[in-house]
Amino acid sequence: MDGQKQLINLIKRCSRGDRKAQEHLYYSYYGYCISIALRFSGTREMAEEIVNDSFLKIFTKIESHNTDKSFKAWIRKIVVNTALDYNRKDLRNFYTVELIEEKHDSVVENIEFPHAEEIINLLQKLSPMYRLVFNLHVMEGYSHEEIAQMLDISVNTSRSNLSRAKERVVELVEKQRLYAKS
Repeated sequence: MDGQKQLINLIKRCSRGDRKAQEHLYYSYYGYCISIALRFSGTREMAEEIVNDSFLKIFTKIESHNTDKSFKAWIRKIVVNTALDYNRKDLRNFYTVELIEEKHDSVVENIEFPHAEEIINLLQKLSPMYRLVFNLHVMEGYSHEEIAQMLDISVNTSRSNLSRAKERVVELVEKQRLYAKS
């Protein structure tokens, strides 16, 4: 049986409530989901909560997955949306200041990171709003208009937060390099 047929069979078994199939699916996609959740969270514990909530949604909605489309993309969307929901709760208390869009040179694009783990650690040091906007725009490819709608902020606030997030990442990388040299 080829990989796609096995996946379709696994999805069907999960939709019938087969616990062994659900466990297999969970362990097969846990690493993928946690890598996404870590980018949107401040801590490993928060990322694990996002992943667990995502899998609850996945198992509840698995019947709605269109097997003609990518299962991994479907899961990714659920994890990203769950992370957004989780962060929205925290952001209710987070005050955002709308500033006039500032023009900044893009200095982050050419920075090379030797390990994905370092990227995750750096992103976790950003404020929640900066982390969300950075991930949604840079990592997930959403436009500022889409981000503004998702987070209930203005387009200029999205742009400003992205600019500041990039500046902060550069500061953190420079600080990390200085620390490594000493």
